[in-house]
Amino acid sequence: MSVKQDLRKQITDIIQNQYGALPEYLWSKYPTHCIFRHTSNKKWFAIIMQVEGNKLGLKNNQLQNIINLKCDAYLISTLHQNKGFLPAYHMNKNTWMSILLDGTVKLEDIIKLVDLSYEMTQ
Repeated sequence: MSVKQDLRKQITDIIQNQYGALPEYLWSKYPTHCIFRHTSNKKWFAIIMQVEGNKLGLKNNQLQNIINLKCDAYLISTLHQNKGFLPAYHMNKNTWMSILLDGTVKLEDIIKLVDLSYEMTQ
């Protein structure tokens, strides 16, 4: 299993264990895209996808594993100054951000942001 797939699986497992949220694959056209939502209010708090790099503002067309998370606008602008943090793909860029799941951002930092996203969407 590659680092990218391993990180994606680790995050999925942590979300399932910590929040009881199962990955939902909503789009047959995009079989690698899954969302996680609250069991109570059904609001999304995380989306894991594979997206071509050029659609993320990168200089390549390779498929990139990313996670989209809801976040405070000030924190988003701060995090965007660091490698691995990008404007949200296909979501409101003021309240969501994308994180590359390529090992650039540490798993523990991603999980802290998953926790924040979960809290913000309750």
